[in-house]
Amino acid sequence: MDLTVKAYAKINLWLDITGRREDGYHTLNTVMHRIGLYDDIYVSTNDSETITTECDDPAVPTGKGNIAHRAAAAFYEKTGIKYGADIRIAKRIPLEAGLGGSSTDGAAVLTALNRIFGDILSIDELCRLGASLGADVPFCIMGGTAKCTGIGDIMQPAESADFAVVVIKPEFSCSTGAAYRAYDSAPLPVKAGFDEYCAVLPTGAEAAAKGLYNVFELLYGDERIMRIKQDLLRCGALGAGMTGSGSAVFGIFPDHDSAKKAAGKLDYKTKFAVM
Repeated sequence: MDLTVKAYAKINLWLDITGRREDGYHTLNTVMHRIGLYDDIYVSTNDSETITTECDDPAVPTGKGNIAHRAAAAFYEKTGIKYGADIRIAKRIPLEAGLGGSSTDGAAVLTALNRIFGDILSIDELCRLGASLGADVPFCIMGGTAKCTGIGDIMQPAESADFAVVVIKPEFSCSTGAAYRAYDSAPLPVKAGFDEYCAVLPTGAEAAAKGLYNVFELLYGDERIMRIKQDLLRCGALGAGMTGSGSAVFGIFPDHDSAKKAAGKLDYKTKFAVM
């Protein structure tokens, strides 16, 4: 039995740290939004009870170091099904970008195996299982747009206007751990307006773009991120911001045509124009 599924990337339209739990995890206010950039995940079951993982990007770990491998193991442990899986990943989502590239691969494997075995788990069960792998995995299973709290795993579906984005992945990466350590040493106040931003998201691309916020931009204070934002704005973006803990930056455009034209003007090696 085999299945191919698309593992879609996400962007954070709003991302703020609201505190830190006793177990060390940080709590968040965030709005996550699925975009049309995706990896292809090929899943084939086998009766050997072994799990293999391959990827066309040599920088991606295989074996237990890959969340897709761990997702298959978690699915079989949860369901008690005595099968294995051969997983192949065709990678398009850049690594270390804040686009959810590993989480969405894990989510895709859970979704694929669940379909192969006749939807043995409900969506809620699948999301709970996904949360054990990573805080973003439940959203990657659900997709759409969601208002997320807790460590990002408490989701409330949200309405959003349609818009296109241009995503730029610079050649440098950002250190999530360093940013959280910077927060822990000097916490920033929680930004007001989270609920209000969620309320205006359905009204149009301009409203979504105007309210973009990412606390990591302040924690990093990286001029390179600011330059990419300015480049996007000069090419017609209604608003621009970093996604996740970086280093990818996106600009919001009213439609795909304007996003494609802007992408053509931008001199970056890794760029995508998607809905």
